[in-house]
This record gives sequence, structure tokens and C-alpha cells, in this order.
Amino acid sequence: QVQLVESGGGLVQPGGSLRLSCAASGSIFRSLIMAWYRQPPGQQRALLAWITPSGSTGYAGSLRGRFTISRDNAKNTVYLQMNNLRPEDTAVYYCKPTTANYWGQGTQVTVSP
Repeated sequence: QVQLVESGGGLVQPGGSLRLSCAASGSIFRSLIMAWYRQPPGQQRALLAWITPSGSTGYAGSLRGRFTISRDNAKNTVYLQMNNLRPEDTAVYYCKPTTANYWGQGTQVTVSP
């Protein structure tokens, strides 16, 4: 089981930016498709974006252009750059391998004036 530690969340004003990080344990990280998810208050967790070991990416819905997923295999870390944040982006953000059935603790993002 890969250990996951998300960080980088916080309170930001609408239009602001944040970069989330997800540090994972183990060299197996380099062979995993990693993904970011979020769970807004009172809603279900949803997939946002994914990235293959070689760096190919995919995005759910219309997030491409505002959100960018990336990874640094040397640091066992996957990132989510979020720009032009909106109040509806408020959620707990999680990362995990797409094949995993476990979650980290997540990081809270709050977008508010």
C-alpha cells in the first residue's frame, strides 16, 4: 500500500491560485497512474484529473485550462496546479493511484472572498 500525504490547501480568494502536492511512498509510485479527486461539502467524491507514469494527462469535465496535473517521479510527488479558483472549487482534495481502494487524509481548499 502506498502512503499518501496531500498538502497545499488553504483559504484563497476567488480568482486566486493554489498548488496542491501529494507525496507518495515507495518506488512503485513511478509505475502508477495517479489521480486527483475532490469532495465538496455534502457531495460525493469525484475524479478531477489523472496522469500516467510517462506524464500523459486527462481531465474530467471542463477543468482543463484551470487545473493542471503534473508529477515528479524523482520526488514521488504528484501536483495539482489550480488557477482562477471559484467558490464552487471548495472541497477536500485527495490524490491516490487510480487502482487503489484507499485514500489519504486529503487537503482542504476553501475559496471565499
